[in-house]
Amino acid sequence: MTVPVLPLWIGGREVHSGSGRTGDVFDPSTGEVIRRAPFANAAEVGQAVAAARAALPGWRDAPPLRRARILARFRELLEANRDELARLISQEHGKTVPDAAGSLQRGIEVVEFATGAPHLLKGERAEDVARGVDSHSVLQPVGVCAGITPFNFPAMVPMWMFPVAIACGNTFVLKPSEKVPSTALRLARLLQEAGLPEGVLNVVPGDAEAVGAILTHPDVNAVSFVGSTPIARHVYETAARTGKRVQALGGAKNHAVVLPDAELEFTADALIGAGYGSAGERCMAISVVVAVGDVADPLVARLRDKAAALKVGPGSQAGVEMGPLVTAAHRERIRGMVAAGVAQGAKVVLDGRESRIPGAGGGFFLGPTLLDHVTPGMTVYREEIFGPVLVVVRVRTLEEAIELVNQNPYGNGTAIFTGSGKAAQQFEHEIQVGMVGVNVAIPVPMAFFSFGGWKQSLFGDLHVHGMEGVKFYTRTKTVTSRWPAIEEKSRITLAMPTSG
Repeated sequence: MTVPVLPLWIGGREVHSGSGRTGDVFDPSTGEVIRRAPFANAAEVGQAVAAARAALPGWRDAPPLRRARILARFRELLEANRDELARLISQEHGKTVPDAAGSLQRGIEVVEFATGAPHLLKGERAEDVARGVDSHSVLQPVGVCAGITPFNFPAMVPMWMFPVAIACGNTFVLKPSEKVPSTALRLARLLQEAGLPEGVLNVVPGDAEAVGAILTHPDVNAVSFVGSTPIARHVYETAARTGKRVQALGGAKNHAVVLPDAELEFTADALIGAGYGSAGERCMAISVVVAVGDVADPLVARLRDKAAALKVGPGSQAGVEMGPLVTAAHRERIRGMVAAGVAQGAKVVLDGRESRIPGAGGGFFLGPTLLDHVTPGMTVYREEIFGPVLVVVRVRTLEEAIELVNQNPYGNGTAIFTGSGKAAQQFEHEIQVGMVGVNVAIPVPMAFFSFGGWKQSLFGDLHVHGMEGVKFYTRTKTVTSRWPAIEEKSRITLAMPTSG
């Protein structure tokens, strides 16, 4: 059977890559190659940037209300095609269809936020800042923007970026993960159907060559990235060196601190969802449970029983709670990390490394895995696993737990489970992490707040979506004006003007 090769999307039309290089796109539930992603070369990235640059003047000058109306129609098309998009996400990533639909919904909410562009782009005004002098500010687009997005959220993460960028009057070049390219291409077609002018959004699947071309292209003004910390640092340093505005979201090692007064059934259910949902392939997944005091033994027992009961299988199959990993190579990496943890002294409570799924022998499955008595020096604690592996670290006090989290180089998300308002308040105040949940395991903010971490989880100054996203995709211009009367006498002065 011939495996189809996907196109690029440049200037509002399909363009077949001439690079001659492609990457296999798998159905992770079967291990079969279902299509191939083109690897755009530097020249093709240049064509996409040129299309975006050509479209910029007309789109920049379009009234914000017109941009908002196109995004509103896009939102309606997303709703109408929700089931198709969820199945497409599931097919290439492996996550369950309900999980895919949930992530799509979070992306739709960013589109809803971006439809408020006429309000979001209002500047400030002050009369009589000095005698007869007024000042006002305006928010203007930065130009051609680019997004480089990961495999784990084929719709949500791109929609953290391009709806806000184009609502602000920018044009956009999207480089989706070559592992899951089809959703991004489908979104581009839906935006065209909604009325988006040609060239405002371009999609160029590819590998390191495409990324490098984006980071160094002189006509790209801003770059957004989500991925691992080493690549995020490279993206930030390379793009910033050429004068680009950059927001680069990196890796995570998210801790959930559980105090002895936590409601254990509720807590265990929340941790199972946060640790094993999407097979752990979430930047906001809980991967470390910090058990405080004598809560450890009963908590681990509940986690073991609940994880062992999870139904693992193809993401498209009804009733399945956890699907496969995205590739065989990723599965082998996680198996190796678990083995290293065991060799370093971690206690295996539940081992999913050799899980067998009936009827899915070729799929990239790894069952829920739970390790106890993990210490900060172990590989499974220090490195981001990005798979269905929960590790438990035991500490004596809340203060020890806070110190543990704060010493970790990542600062993406964290949570505390407790019945004590005082303990929660102390945790919120002292923790050095960008997103905090109190009895909420995955504290992903809604679209009208901003998403982003601290420390090595973010390179750059501004987070994605929310008002920080608007700030990232705009530049502020302040205008000071005076209209002197014709008969007003003037005189030359070299002193610094003041409001006196």
